[in-house]
Amino acid sequence: MMYYLLKLFLSAGVIVVVTEVAKRNNAAASIIHSLPLTSLLAFVWLYAETKDAGLIGRHAFGTFWFVLPTLPMFLAMPWLIKKLGGFWPGLGVGILVTVVLYAVTMRLLKVTGVEL
Repeated sequence: MMYYLLKLFLSAGVIVVVTEVAKRNNAAASIIHSLPLTSLLAFVWLYAETKDAGLIGRHAFGTFWFVLPTLPMFLAMPWLIKKLGGFWPGLGVGILVTVVLYAVTMRLLKVTGVEL
């Protein structure tokens, strides 16, 4: 039980740190946020629980391919927020576009024979 609480608080702590730093220094928060901290934590937790380095390698490979369709959202968000009149509409459209790009990515991976 303590292990799961540790995982929960360390993982959630990353989000808290980013949001608190962003209130004071957006550039620093953007750098922290851009680090693959969630992925690194997931790798550590997964390895600690399975000791399966091959699983971590396969997971990292899959993560690489699914990071790519999320990148356009980060570029589009400032424009979407301005164009659509606020955070929620911009976020909503950004999420929809990302979901479509995930589907396209999965189709392209299948067509090209990339196994995840």
